[in-house]
Amino acid sequence: MGWIATLALTAACVLVIGFCAWRDSRPPDLVKGPRMAPYRPVMLVLVVVVVMLVVHMVNLLGVHTGRD
Repeated sequence: MGWIATLALTAACVLVIGFCAWRDSRPPDLVKGPRMAPYRPVMLVLVVVVVMLVVHMVNLLGVHTGRD
């Protein structure tokens, strides 16, 4: 995966993390019923994906990560 795809995917993940954080921070509305999307676990999964993408970008720069 090249730079453009990696940066685009990272930006998309960060935007979705921001949306999930915004939706999770809102107080519950008992009239509408329970929330149907688990925003906090989705945020955590996307944070892991962003960390993996950052490691991939560091590898694209030529830095060796991981075991020999």
